[in-house]
Amino acid sequence: MTMHEKQIPAHIFRAYDIRGIFNDDLYPETMLKIGLALGSYAKKRGKKGVVVGNDIRSSSRVLTNTLISGLLSSGMDVTSAGTTSFGVSAFSGWQLRKDITAYVTASHLPPEWNGVKFYTGAGIGFSADENGQIRDIVMEGKEHEGRAYWNEVGNYQEVDLKNEYIEYIAERFESKGKNIFKERRIVLDCGNGSMGLVAPDVMKRIKLKTDALLFVNPDASFPNRPSELTEDSLGTLKEEVKRKKADFGAAFDGDGDRAAIVDDKGRMLSADQCGVIIAKNLLRDRKGIVLANVECSMLIERELEKLGGKIERIPVGHTFLTKEANERNAVLGIESSGHYVIPSLFPFDDAIVIPLKIAEILAETGKKLSELVDYLPTFPKERMNLECDDTMKFEVMHTLAERLAYGYGADRINTMDGIRIDFLEEGWVLIRASNTSPLIRVTVEGATEGIKEKLMEKFVEVTKAAIREF
Repeated sequence: MTMHEKQIPAHIFRAYDIRGIFNDDLYPETMLKIGLALGSYAKKRGKKGVVVGNDIRSSSRVLTNTLISGLLSSGMDVTSAGTTSFGVSAFSGWQLRKDITAYVTASHLPPEWNGVKFYTGAGIGFSADENGQIRDIVMEGKEHEGRAYWNEVGNYQEVDLKNEYIEYIAERFESKGKNIFKERRIVLDCGNGSMGLVAPDVMKRIKLKTDALLFVNPDASFPNRPSELTEDSLGTLKEEVKRKKADFGAAFDGDGDRAAIVDDKGRMLSADQCGVIIAKNLLRDRKGIVLANVECSMLIERELEKLGGKIERIPVGHTFLTKEANERNAVLGIESSGHYVIPSLFPFDDAIVIPLKIAEILAETGKKLSELVDYLPTFPKERMNLECDDTMKFEVMHTLAERLAYGYGADRINTMDGIRIDFLEEGWVLIRASNTSPLIRVTVEGATEGIKEKLMEKFVEVTKAAIREF
């Protein structure tokens, strides 16, 4: 047994995925054990079929091969979707009615990173508890208990449902009339990620004209911009939208489960702004629930409740987003990091539908995206990170929750994910411990800059005082 086999670092197992640096703390032999553990976990629950796909990272193929070997060795049947976007992989698991979809990716992280995310066959992310059970099997060295006999090894096949995926999308956006996107023009930034394999073909099929295709060719080194979607990383997209005088721009992260939209003036929309614009359109056809995590803006309540939207807050994390959106039959789910789910289109958070919905809205309204954005009120928002040791940050949060509940009353406080205090028309405060860093974050949004600053000053001091006590 090698040193690497003996020492699997626990920190690669996160609440909602597995991530590490390739051949530093995440090795091919580790992924083999993860495959065996997933197979052992699944078989005990009567599950048999797994779809496995991967992104374009240089280490993804080798890690996928060992993951598949572990699954087959445990007796699971594996269908490979190959190197493709998250959306095509999730679509494959969904359409083939498989029990589980596994996608090898490190999403938006730098190129040396990699990992794997587990989903149900419908593309709903595994919960922290489910991922924790797989972690425990690996860390306790029990993955070997799931090994199959020679005559019980799983079956393996390869599929390519890219064309079916594209046709499925086309049908959803052609049903309201052909050439719905006529005269709409988009700049597409694939960031050298997995969406370069899919998104241009979708645009061509639905006849949404692309004025420019940026960074389409997959490149595991992400040479043109980081795979993370930020104001800085999308500088080229912003300039190209303005230069081409396009209707808007769209960018995707490394694996294609998050999208960012840039309007015709070159401004990057927040997830809140984008979500509200899409929700307004969806709520015309069906009144219902709009989900938003606790970090999302009060813009959502103020703009959508008057249109018949029932706003329900959920914890941060795309796993909660997809699970709750489907269970509650939501009209839309909005995650502050740029994940969206529209259950009437897909049960999972495929980023491709976001620019398509924006283009559809512009075609129907005849308005510029900048006009739709400028119509929305803006509320100053700020986040501050406070250092707090990992060993005590959750104790600090528990103390703060008790103290603040006594001071402000249970009706104002939401503790489903951190501590969110709502101040009616004035704004809100969210105090939340980071799940991955020794930090407690204080996020504030105010109706005015002055209110925001007052709330930030007050609750940063309250949080610092609680930290000092420990």
